[in-house]
Amino acid sequence: MIIPWVIATFTVFVVYFLDRWENKHIKSLFDWVPAILLAYIIPAIISYLLKVDYSQASIHDFSKDYFIPLAIIAVMSSLSLSQLKAIGLRPIIVFASGSLFIAVFPVILMIIFSETDLIAEILVTDQYWMGIPPIVGSWIGGSTSQLVLKELVECPENIFLIVLVMDTILVNVWTIIMFQSIKKSNILNRWFKITDVAIPEDIRVDYGNKLGPIISVAVVLGVVILCNFLIDSFVIKVVLLSLLGLALSNFIPSWNYRFALKIGGILIIVVMAVLGLKLQIATLGFNMPFLGFLIVWLVGHFLFMIGVAKLLNVNMAWVPIASMANVGGIATAPAVTAAYNLKWMPHAIVLAILSMATGTFWGMLTIWLLRNFVA
Repeated sequence: MIIPWVIATFTVFVVYFLDRWENKHIKSLFDWVPAILLAYIIPAIISYLLKVDYSQASIHDFSKDYFIPLAIIAVMSSLSLSQLKAIGLRPIIVFASGSLFIAVFPVILMIIFSETDLIAEILVTDQYWMGIPPIVGSWIGGSTSQLVLKELVECPENIFLIVLVMDTILVNVWTIIMFQSIKKSNILNRWFKITDVAIPEDIRVDYGNKLGPIISVAVVLGVVILCNFLIDSFVIKVVLLSLLGLALSNFIPSWNYRFALKIGGILIIVVMAVLGLKLQIATLGFNMPFLGFLIVWLVGHFLFMIGVAKLLNVNMAWVPIASMANVGGIATAPAVTAAYNLKWMPHAIVLAILSMATGTFWGMLTIWLLRNFVA
């Protein structure tokens, strides 16, 4: 099907050139709606107007095999290990606290409000609690963890379908909220009196001539094609490409890391345009009380990380970054980060990889807690 490709290509060109248009009205638009967010919304609006669902189009498989891997290796190859080390342990603790909250909070909420109709009837009697572990897997580890945890908890298909619909809605809305939240980071830093507000600057020193753009593109494309040929697992592919990107950046003196960062930023827009084809404005019906439960859960996750960031004196920009690394994943975490500072995109990818690697284990903890203290 060629139409999804046309929509995605049109979106990328429109967003790319609008973002560079020196017009005060356009600049005002991008103050509220970042370029990457606009790339996410335009395909959804076009799909809605055409009354066509492109969520199953082949372009999504192509994006997973090429666009996302290319974005990962390009962004990671712009990062120096000394910059990564400079982040420190505290942002990782903020991220881990968000994962812990996602895994444990629903159990605590169910214990505290066990006598309410929502908990006693919908979650326990109607067995909606079985949909909670797949959500934990989706929010922390992604679709792979979600499916694994669905099987582990033996979630009924009808409940799993409702969970998928509501999860999709919430993640889409949450992505939009996080785009706005990260732009308010400096305000939150002043409000909470955070002194750790420095942004890691580029501390590299250029030595000699850099590889040309054509050679740089050929190298990253060749690596991705080789990985697709040799490796089936998306998780393993992501981890390997990230390591290879770091190797290119840190062990090849002539590597053109500035060009890699620029290409990575464009590829993130491409990935978001493709993801926007999955965003369905008109959705199916769902259980409103359970949706309310999920909203409280997700908002609590964000507020809890703000508290941890305040306690550790961590730049508040790490809160939406950590939240998207948990809830959004490998594509949306660096996209949201780019709305704040392009140089932080590799760090967001590292957190997203950590999320992918740990999601199933957090979900297994949730299952154990639910079966032993609630269900």
